[in-house]
Amino acid sequence: MQKEMQLGKKGLTQEFIKNIETKLNKYRNASLKISVLRSARESKQDVKNYAEEIIKKLGPKFTYKTIGFSIFLRKWRKAR
Repeated sequence: MQKEMQLGKKGLTQEFIKNIETKLNKYRNASLKISVLRSARESKQDVKNYAEEIIKKLGPKFTYKTIGFSIFLRKWRKAR
């Protein structure tokens, strides 16, 4: 099941990270698409930096892939 979220000008807040965790923990193998809005980025490198920071805060069970200005998160049963 894939859900969608948007990352805006406030950036990565504690509430945003908690929101991600609750959405991904509801299902066994869940995926989440995060669209990074223009107010939160200047280049594609900013999107990668956001993705790395999110993964660092979530833990080893999560992986990501960036396509354009979107981050696709996936939760696995075991650490990858």
